[in-house]
Order: sequence, then C-alpha cells, then structure tokens
Amino acid sequence: MNNKPSESNDLVTVYVIDDEEHICSAIEQMLELQGFNVHTFSNAETLLSKVERHWPGIIISDINMPKMDGHQLMERIHQIDSGLPIILLTGFGDISMAVKAMRNGAYDFIEKPFNNEHLLDTVKRALDKRALVLENRHLKKELENHASPGPRILGNSPSITHMRNMLNQVMDAPADVMIDGETGCGKELVARYLHDHSIRKDKNFVALNCGAIPENIIESELFGAESGAYTGADKRRIGKFEHANGGTIFLDEIESTPMSLQVKLLRVLEERKVVRLGSNTSVDLDVRIIAATKVDLLALCDQGHFRHDLYYRLNLVKIDIPPLRERIEDVPLLFLHFARIASARYHRELIPLSQEHKARLISHDWPGNVRELRNLAERFVLLGEFAAFNEQGSAGSENTANMSLHERVEFFERSLIEEALNNNNGSIKGTMDELMLARKTLYDKMKKYDLARKEFKS
Repeated sequence: MNNKPSESNDLVTVYVIDDEEHICSAIEQMLELQGFNVHTFSNAETLLSKVERHWPGIIISDINMPKMDGHQLMERIHQIDSGLPIILLTGFGDISMAVKAMRNGAYDFIEKPFNNEHLLDTVKRALDKRALVLENRHLKKELENHASPGPRILGNSPSITHMRNMLNQVMDAPADVMIDGETGCGKELVARYLHDHSIRKDKNFVALNCGAIPENIIESELFGAESGAYTGADKRRIGKFEHANGGTIFLDEIESTPMSLQVKLLRVLEERKVVRLGSNTSVDLDVRIIAATKVDLLALCDQGHFRHDLYYRLNLVKIDIPPLRERIEDVPLLFLHFARIASARYHRELIPLSQEHKARLISHDWPGNVRELRNLAERFVLLGEFAAFNEQGSAGSENTANMSLHERVEFFERSLIEEALNNNNGSIKGTMDELMLARKTLYDKMKKYDLARKEFKS
C-alpha cells in the first residue's frame, strides 16, 4: 500500500482505506489524475493515527474490513472531529445499511462497483463541505477572540494580519513558541494575547526578563529552592515555572540566559519537570513556554553564545513581529487607540490631530516601534500637539520626500477615513455625513484600504 507523506495541497487531500489493494489503487489513480493528493491505507489503526481535529481532508472507507469495520472507524474518527466527511463503500449494500450509515453521520454511501464520475462528484462535494466547516470554525474563533476580554492586536496591514492568523492557528496547540521582534514592537503583548485567548487563560501568565535578573539568582527564580538550599534561603521558594503550572511562562530576552543555565533549561523543556534547588523530587509541569528575542539567535549559536539544541527546541513555532516601519498603514489607527487610552487614564479631552501631524506620523520610520508611538500618543494627550510633535527626536522629524505623490495621497485619504470611522464608532452613516461621501463611494474606499468597521467599534 502507498502511505506516502503529504506533498501537495492539504486542502485537497483524500485518505482511502480498503483491505482490497486493487480497490485502493483504482481510487488513488482516478483521484490523482484529477489533481488530488491521495493517501491509501490497508488498516484502520494506521489511518486513525494520521487523523486529527481540523485536518483539511476527507476519508473514503470500505465498510467490510477485518478487526475494525467502516462503521466502527467512522465512530472513532467522529470522536476526533465530528465534522469530518466520510464516504462509505460496500459491495454488500442494502437500504437498511445505507440508512444506518447516513444516520450515524456518513457523508454518503456508495455501492461497489461504483461509477467513477459519481464517486468523483461526491468527493468534490465532500471537500467543499469540509472547507466550509473549517472556514466557519476559523471565523467563529476570530469572533470569539475579538469579543472576549484580553489584549487585542490591532492593525489591518498584510503582515500583521498574517501574524494574527498564525497566532490563532497555534492558540490552543500544546506547542512552545518563539517570538522574534525588535525592541518596542510588542513581544509581551503577543505572548499575553496567546495566553489570554487560549484554553490556559484561567491559569497564571508569568513573565520573566532573562536579562534583568542577576546570574547568581536566576536559577532559583526559574526553578525554585528549598529552605536551606543556599545562604539566605530561609524558606521554600516556588520558582516561575512551577508558579506558571497549567498556564504560560514568558521568557523575554532569552538570548541573555547564561550558558550554565541553558542546559538545565533545555532539560526542563524536554522532560516537562522541574526540580527545586536543594531537592531531589521533581515537579511535573503542564506549561506553555513562550520565549522572545530581539537578536538573531542562530547567529549567536554559531558564535558559541547560545546552545543550538536549546534554539531548535524553543523554535518549534516561530512568530515574527513586523517592525512598525513595515506596516506604516497601521500607524494612524494605533496612534488613535493609544491616545484614547491616555485620554481616559489622564482625564483629558482628546483633541483631533491636525493633518500636518498625521502626515508626519506616516513619514516617520519609528525606530522605537510601537513603544515610541504609544509614548508620542501619551505626550500628545498630556502636553498638546505642538509640544508632543516638536520635542527633539519625536516622530515626524523626517519629511515625506521618499514617498511618491500617489502614496502620500493614499495615506492621507486612508487616515481621514480611519479617523472618521473612529469618531463615529464604526457607523457608516456617521462616517458618510462627516466626510460627505456617498455610501457606495465610502464602501469602495474602505474595501480599497481593507478597513473593516468592526475594528472601529468601541
């Protein structure tokens, strides 16, 4: 039997199981000629080991098989994912068997010998249904994330949208995550977003800056210590890993971890156990580890300053946070968001930003990233527009000479529409009135700039 690894598009993957090899071969040949990615199996146990929830494919299964028949296999698969379409085949079909199959959740029931065109049409419809189910699940997850409390990652640029999609894909997966991003781009916010929207949200989120703790105490900070383990340890200390049990531990500036500690950290990651200093008893851990760095860790490994094995263990899922200069179209929205927060915190009225300073926002390259933008928004609310934008080194000291006229006009137009949507809490009618635009014109421009009204609802 051909049980080859996936090489083509998983969205058109079909698993075929039949104890008669010539049946599997015939279906495989027919579907591969139509461009499908086909895996064939001769026993149910092997197929079951390949199926997981959200797998984007369908299954064609014979009913009459030794050890586990098609009905039993379907029941086991639907325990993993009840929305996975299964097409059942049989050479001994009757009406009662077909009714039983459909009642138990089969997508379709086909008798052998089957018509190729009929089977092909059924496969295509089943794959369409599977794609729709997965899309609906994704949309539901996104809606839950936007509606639920906790941090939000704002922005509509392609790079930030891609990053959000990746985060939502791994949200509940028991996988460690490496976050890579420049200083000030929001690495802890991303870590908190992963935790607060995941199934771990009711447990502790523990953040630790590895570069801010003296080397002589970082081991006890991470792993804990028993009373008397070292001079001054007069009582048991619970370490950060143990405190985060069931939740998430965020290790920022992981590149600052001393080499002497990296071996012990690797052991904890691999064994999911921790031993307090001065103890011989291990504590089992159920914790997601999120590490963050602002440097090229692989280059540090090559220089001998970071362990390769620890790097590859941490780098299971890698999230790259784009710097603000690479998603400049998000700047006006983020500025207004931070200004609104500052206005509420400091009990100051939020004054509209002038067009001159809006242009300076989008012409700045933001070396301090989101942190710099947030600080500017707070100064704007506290000190006023002139003081905030004319302080030495503040945003907008550059001009827009590196932008074409067309780019300047588009940025200006987009910022006006975003401001109006924000002013009206996403109301299309209010935005139309403020900008004096026809409804169709506004919708066309919102589509052009990928602006969704839900992003502006308070």
